[in-house]
Amino acid sequence: MAKEQKSASDGVNRAKLYQLALFPLNNGATNVYFVLILSYVAQFGSSVLMLGMFASIMVTVMRVFDAITDPIIGALMDRTSTKIGKFRPFMIIGSAIMAVSVILLYVCTPLIPESMMWLRYVAFIVVYAIWVIGYTFQTSVTRAGQTVLTNDPNQRPLFTIFNTVGSMLGMGVMQFLIPMIKNQYNILGEDGAVLVSGYARPELYRIITPIGIAVSVLLTILAIIGIAEKDRPEFYGLGGGKQEKVKMSEYVEIIKHNKPMQRLMVAGAGCKLALAIATNTTVLLALYGIMMGNYDSLYLPMMIMGYVFAVPFFLLSVRTSQKLGQKASLTRYVSVALISYVGVLALLILSNVNNPSMMLSFPFNGGGSINLYTVLFIIFFGLGYGAYYATADMPIPMVADCSDYETYRSGKYIPGIMGTLFSLVDKLVSSLAQTLVAFLFLIFAGLSDLPTDATPFTPGIKVAVIVMFCVIPMLAWIATLWAMKGYKLTGAKMKEIQQVNSERKQGIASGMTLDEAMKQWPGEDL
Repeated sequence: MAKEQKSASDGVNRAKLYQLALFPLNNGATNVYFVLILSYVAQFGSSVLMLGMFASIMVTVMRVFDAITDPIIGALMDRTSTKIGKFRPFMIIGSAIMAVSVILLYVCTPLIPESMMWLRYVAFIVVYAIWVIGYTFQTSVTRAGQTVLTNDPNQRPLFTIFNTVGSMLGMGVMQFLIPMIKNQYNILGEDGAVLVSGYARPELYRIITPIGIAVSVLLTILAIIGIAEKDRPEFYGLGGGKQEKVKMSEYVEIIKHNKPMQRLMVAGAGCKLALAIATNTTVLLALYGIMMGNYDSLYLPMMIMGYVFAVPFFLLSVRTSQKLGQKASLTRYVSVALISYVGVLALLILSNVNNPSMMLSFPFNGGGSINLYTVLFIIFFGLGYGAYYATADMPIPMVADCSDYETYRSGKYIPGIMGTLFSLVDKLVSSLAQTLVAFLFLIFAGLSDLPTDATPFTPGIKVAVIVMFCVIPMLAWIATLWAMKGYKLTGAKMKEIQQVNSERKQGIASGMTLDEAMKQWPGEDL
C-alpha cells in the first residue's frame, strides 16, 4: 500500500514485483502455440494430412491474415471497457479459441479419410483461420497491457527479462518435450536408421496437443492474476474513462507522425524474422540431423547451451536498458550477435559431412567425442544466440514507450492499435519464414517436400541451411541496427515524456480538460 501511495504522489505508475513477473507469462502462453502451430503445422499438413507444399504456403497466407486482423482487434481493444477491464476479456477469449481450434486441427482433421481430400484442405484452412483469430486476441494484450502495468523507466526494462522467462516456460517447454516425444514415434529400420519420422505420424500430435493446451492455460491464468489490479480505467492514459475515442480514419495519420514506431516496426520485424528462421524446426532438423548426422544427440544439447548463454545477456541487457535506455541495449547486443555469427557462418561453410573432425559431435546418443570444431561452434553460436535471444523480445516493451510517446505527442491513449500495428509488420515479415524455408529447400536442394531427419545429405541442403541459419538472420540484424540509428526514444527522452504525461494526468484529475492540459504541457514530434 505504501508503494502504491508513493507512486501516486510522484506521478509514476509502478508495478509490484509479482505483477511484473506474472503478466509477461501471457507471452509464454501464446508462445506455446507459436511452437505447437507455427513450428509444426507445415510438417503436420505435409506429412500427416498429405497436403504437400500447400501446407507451407498456407502458413504464410494465414500469417498474413493474422497480421491483417491485428489492427482490427487492436482498435476493438481500445474501445473495450468491461467489468473485468480492457485486456482480460481478450486473454480469456483468445485462450479458449486457440484451445478448441488446435484440438480440431491436430486431433480431428487426421480422421478425415483420404478419399475426402477436399475436406482435409477445407478443414485445414478454416480451423487454422479460427486459431489465428484467437492467437491475435491474446497476443495483442502482451504489447498493449504493458502501458497500464508500469511506466517507470527503471521497471519497464524488467519486462524484457520476465517476458523472456515466460517465453521460455512456454516455448522452451514445448521445444524440449516435442522432440523427445517425437523419438518415441520414429519408425526405424533394422540398421537403426529412421524410416518414418515421428513428425509424420498423427499419434504425435494427439499427445502434444493436450500438453500444449494445459501449459498455455496455466500461464494465461497466472498472467490474468498479474494484470488484474492494473486493468482499471484510472490507469488508461491521461484521463482514464475521459479519454476521447479515436476514429478509424485517424490511425493512419497517427502512425504517419509517430516516427519512433515506424523505426521500431523495422527493428522488431528484423528480430522476429531472425528468430523465426534460425529456430525453425525444419532448418534445425536439416542442420543437426542431415548436415551433422545426428539430430538426437545435437538438438537438445545445443538448445540448452543457447539458453545457458542467454542468461548473462539477459542480465546485461536489463542493466544497459536501465542506465542508457532500451535503444542502447538493443543495438549493443544485436551487434554482438551479428559479429558472433560471422564465426558461425565460417564454421558451417567449412563443415564436411565426410570428415568427423569438421562436424558437431557430442559423446552420447551415438555421437562421437567433442572436437575442436564443436568447441568453436559452441563459443560463436552461444555468444550469438545468447545475445540475439536476449534482444528478440526487447521491441515488445519498446512498443509501450512508443504508445506513451503517442500520448505525449497527441494526447491519445491507443495501446491496442499501437501494439497491433507493430505486430502487423512483425507478422507480415515473419510470415515469410515458413514459405521461405520451403522455397529455399526447393531452390537449393530440389526438395518438393520439407526434409526430415530421414532425408539424405546433399550439397544443396548445406547451402540452404547456411542461408537460413546464418545469412538471413545477419541481414535482419543489419536492418535492425539501421532502423535504431534514427530512433529518438532514448532513456533520457522517455523520462522527460513520462514527466510531461504525469503532469497532464494530474491536471486533468484536478478539473482541466484534455485540450487545456495539452496546451499547458505541450509535446513535440520526434
